[in-house]
Amino acid sequence: MTLSPLITLNDGHRIPQLGLGTWPLDDEQAAAAVVQAVEAGYRHIDTAVKYGNEKGVGAGVRSSGVERSELFITTKLDGTYQGQDRAVEGLEGSLRRLGLDYVDLLLIHWPLPARDEFISTWKTFERLQAEGKVRSIGVSNFKPAHLERLIAETDVMPAVNQIQLSPAITRAEERAYNAAHGIVTESWSPLGAGTDLLSAPILAVLAEKYSKTPAQIVLRWHVQNGLVAIPKTASSRRMRENLDVFDFQLDRLDLAELAVLDDGPGAGVDSDVRGH
Repeated sequence: MTLSPLITLNDGHRIPQLGLGTWPLDDEQAAAAVVQAVEAGYRHIDTAVKYGNEKGVGAGVRSSGVERSELFITTKLDGTYQGQDRAVEGLEGSLRRLGLDYVDLLLIHWPLPARDEFISTWKTFERLQAEGKVRSIGVSNFKPAHLERLIAETDVMPAVNQIQLSPAITRAEERAYNAAHGIVTESWSPLGAGTDLLSAPILAVLAEKYSKTPAQIVLRWHVQNGLVAIPKTASSRRMRENLDVFDFQLDRLDLAELAVLDDGPGAGVDSDVRGH
């Protein structure tokens, strides 16, 4: 069994560098996936209210045979819970569905800047953290401009910014901003789901070089860039493969060759106009 290395967040808590993403699994699928993932060595599970599978994730946690304190559970509150104090209700609902007393990381799922409510939402997050109902707080899909406002108008620096990220969507500006402010960057869709990323010829070449799969090469890229990644799979074989990326290292030339996969700064979801 392989365990992921831990990354220390700016609040002192530690997050496993590789976790299990659970979108778009339903409750039954999520429960089974969590049990299989924990057996494989995962200690980090990512869900969200919008995924509709928090009950399943909680059931999987209880069936996993591992102490709650050994697991890192993330959930996210969508736009329904943005605005003054609405996050209180949102977190209470998530904890009830998960069957947990706390979550390790609570994220604002999308900034929704046109609604202009993420500042008041974050202030509620700060209170929930102070009350011990959540260990760490962070954001998802926030651009530097969104974070600039958040930092200027609130008291607690986000611990994590979870963004769409892969070798095809590298978001260099966002990663640099996060790093400069001590915010850990976490990658959603790290394997480029819905694209042909894993079919790129350079990945086949590197997979042969290291006797790994293209997906393992991509996950190693995330690891070496200091990113947290949450690949989704319901396959126990792929879960184990995804964790098996800590016994090799891409060299400088490999990383340079992977740079050709970047589709540019305009690639990926634009969180100024999309979100929920």
